[in-house]
Amino acid sequence: MLGMMLLQAAAGAALGKVGAAVGAAIAALAAAIGIGKIGHATMESIARQPESAGNMRTSMIIAAGMIEGAALFAIIVCLLTIFF
Repeated sequence: MLGMMLLQAAAGAALGKVGAAVGAAIAALAAAIGIGKIGHATMESIARQPESAGNMRTSMIIAAGMIEGAALFAIIVCLLTIFF
């Protein structure tokens, strides 16, 4: 009886670690897609209005930094779930 309970607890812990790893991968993938879309849209906008390239580039870098921060936070939370 106790052995069965320990086995189920170990299986649940392993499943939690797999879920955290999948969550970290999804966060990284979502950030990459988001930053790619921002870059794509900014390059199209600069091609249409080259005179405002500086403002668009600055806005793109700020938005990409915010996405990077959110993704880093999500990945750290997932990794903490794996190790603790």
